Amino acid sequence: MNRQVIVVIGDRLGKGQNVAKGVEAAGGKAIVIQGFGADMRVGDEMHANQADFGISFCGSGGAGAITAQSKYGYPARYGMRSIDEGITAIRDGMKVLGFGFMDVEELGKRLTEEYIKIHG
Repeated sequence: MNRQVIVVIGDRLGKGQNVAKGVEAAGGKAIVIQGFGADMRVGDEMHANQADFGISFCGSGGAGAITAQSKYGYPARYGMRSIDEGITAIRDGMKVLGFGFMDVEELGKRLTEEYIKIHG
């Protein structure tokens, strides 16, 4: 792989550090947006950092992903509640993944590994 996979993480409650650990464990670079309401800035940070994909967390799993899709045209899937749903979304070419609150290392690791497996 020529360059590191860049993953933006935005959590409505200002979390995402555990997911970031997983991204980095898989060899990616994680950008965690700081502060409450960070999910609503995922698209902006993806655009600014030329990210490969973004992960948005909120109660419904949709607000940040829908905003990124609307503003930048990124293909998005939202309302997800499991890691396997996220892997399927990566396989389907989604660039923004919206989850309910799931700040777990395994999520970041497995999604990044899948992205690298598909896109090299």
